[in-house]
Amino acid sequence: MKRTNRLARGRPHQARQARKGASPAVPEERELLVTAMGARGDATADGPEGVIYVPHALPGERLRARVSGGRAEIIELLERSPERQEASCRHFGRCGGCQLQHWREAPYLEWKRMQVAEALGKRGLGGAEVAPTIPAWGQGRRRAAFHAARQSGQVRVGFIERGGARLTPIAQCPALAPPLEALALNLALLAELALPARGEITIHCLLADAGVDVAIKGAGRAELLHRAALEALSAMAERLDLARLSIDGEPIVERRKPLLRMGKALVAPPPGAFLQPTALGEETLARLALDGLKGAARVIDLFSGIGTFALRVAEQAEVLAAEADAEMLVALKKAADGAGGALKEVTTLRRDLLRTPMSSLEMKKFDAAVIDPPRVGARLQAEQIARAPIRKLAYVSCDPGSFARDVKVLVEHGFTLTKITPVDQFRWSPHVEIVGTMER
Repeated sequence: MKRTNRLARGRPHQARQARKGASPAVPEERELLVTAMGARGDATADGPEGVIYVPHALPGERLRARVSGGRAEIIELLERSPERQEASCRHFGRCGGCQLQHWREAPYLEWKRMQVAEALGKRGLGGAEVAPTIPAWGQGRRRAAFHAARQSGQVRVGFIERGGARLTPIAQCPALAPPLEALALNLALLAELALPARGEITIHCLLADAGVDVAIKGAGRAELLHRAALEALSAMAERLDLARLSIDGEPIVERRKPLLRMGKALVAPPPGAFLQPTALGEETLARLALDGLKGAARVIDLFSGIGTFALRVAEQAEVLAAEADAEMLVALKKAADGAGGALKEVTTLRRDLLRTPMSSLEMKKFDAAVIDPPRVGARLQAEQIARAPIRKLAYVSCDPGSFARDVKVLVEHGFTLTKITPVDQFRWSPHVEIVGTMER
């Protein structure tokens, strides 16, 4: 299979213009008044052709900008918002990891709350009360994906710029937990050994209890690497004090088990497994979900992953965990069995719930459910929950739009929203998590 270099590709709108044979729009200098903050973290201003998106601006600001194709680049701030603050990172403005470091905390968190409220309002649920956003940043992000490629003969490691394909090498990242930030600055040493002759790799890093678990994707399966390369990678894992190093899902060296505590259980996640980005965020989401399930005797956890909710729910109820990824289910079950008598019975079921939702009949013995679907939501699964004898539900989401759509289905079948709480784990980004608890 031909390996492509995504970093060498042009921006999507440039590619479309090239295919159409159109010339790029000529930038025009204008004075703009910023009126709002868009859902993706760019401020907006009104223009004669429609909305103009202005990265790194704030509502209420007046500015001179270079405008082209519905987007603007700030030349000069004429009137600054009192909500503006100095960015925390020297890479802000180039790196695509953060869009909102320039916004003070209180209005930034309120904006995230309003994203949820407005999404519900569009679905006719405007009367639902949305609690203040909980900042769950803790010590910083414990999970991050870095890109690595060769540029001008040198190995560069960093993040992709927003809306583009260029790699921004990093010399700091205040969004990360300190041990992960310290490792990130030395990842070029590892990337040098794993990078193919052409193309790029992605380095997934997870800060576990015993150190950092690194999973490299894009280098090729481990057995295809030369012995000398494997020995060099093992030596580098030792030098960087990694807990585990894997390549394309194949462990190269495991110096310590990369364990994570979830309630009373210890989980060893498979390489590159999904996990909530901050430890405090995971604890906060779990606490809110469990509050909505109190009193339940049998709970089904849909899209369970490695057991973020199932292992904690099992302290008070029997649990069936359903998930498409076999390796994550194995890790969950092993953790549950290893907790001994601290947990009630935990069973697992491998199922692609987006393609084949659990039917209402299959859920007839459960009195409660927790669901944490991917960003697209799970409307088909919500419809089956609505027809099942489920009485209590905790819906965890990372997208206000799909959350509101699915909740609308549940409300139409007799559920009542008891609490809606936004949770901010991706600091300085437009992303927001939501926990909605429901009863009927």
